[in-house]
Amino acid sequence: METVIEQQRRYHEERERIVDTMVKEALHKKNSHRDVINSEHRTKMLLDRYTDATENLKDLYDDKDSLRKDEIRNLSGPNEFKEFYNRLGVIREFHRLHPSEVSVPMSLEFEEYTKMRESTNEDFVNLVDFKDEEGYGKYLDLHEHYDKYLNLKGADKVDYITYVGVFDRFYEISKERKGLEYRKYLEGLLEYLYEFLTRIKPLTDFNLILKTAQKEFQIQWQAGQFPGWPKDKHAGALAHTGAHLDLSAFNTWEELATLGLDRLKSGLMALGLKCGG
Repeated sequence: METVIEQQRRYHEERERIVDTMVKEALHKKNSHRDVINSEHRTKMLLDRYTDATENLKDLYDDKDSLRKDEIRNLSGPNEFKEFYNRLGVIREFHRLHPSEVSVPMSLEFEEYTKMRESTNEDFVNLVDFKDEEGYGKYLDLHEHYDKYLNLKGADKVDYITYVGVFDRFYEISKERKGLEYRKYLEGLLEYLYEFLTRIKPLTDFNLILKTAQKEFQIQWQAGQFPGWPKDKHAGALAHTGAHLDLSAFNTWEELATLGLDRLKSGLMALGLKCGG
């Protein structure tokens, strides 16, 4: 069993070797788009390992169980030679029980990263899973989402090439058509785009980008400036008097519920029906 101080030494060495390997990875020439993506994924693996080693090192320095403090006291006290021979005995006992145990230097372990970078083995050349249509991260494969879009009620029947050019123009779709099925379509599209981006840009913090985008959205939404969702000029359901509601765009009551109470009230009022309590 490693002592606390030895564990700390090992984690410090590991961090230094990780930094050295990351520098070599950054300096290595990339000849293709595939090389760039693979390099970023190897760097991401190293970065995650560096983070884990740092967290473990911090826990050891925090010394909540006081093991490090006790170890230093034993090594620096009046019985330091006794502590030395106790540890020597532990080492001998370990090798007696495990005579064939071989200690692999950390330097050899990190040489594997160099072999991974320079290898032509398919497992190392194709570090990331991509569909053939995605061209190892060069292109989006939106065929599945295109089919779902065509099945939306009221959706424009366009060909795939046209869809690829306009699929992100959500503001061109009227609010009345944005029901439950549209929401499912949008969630599936968002999930695919997020997953695709994390495959081609593993070092990018997309969670931070999403948080920033959500803050910007809230500001635009409150100001009524978000594209496709203009703010009503007057508050309350009465502002929608005469606003007819096209029910043909909805299949279930759940889809109607996504419009909100004010919009539903305005639709009823446009038909001359009473609403309210």
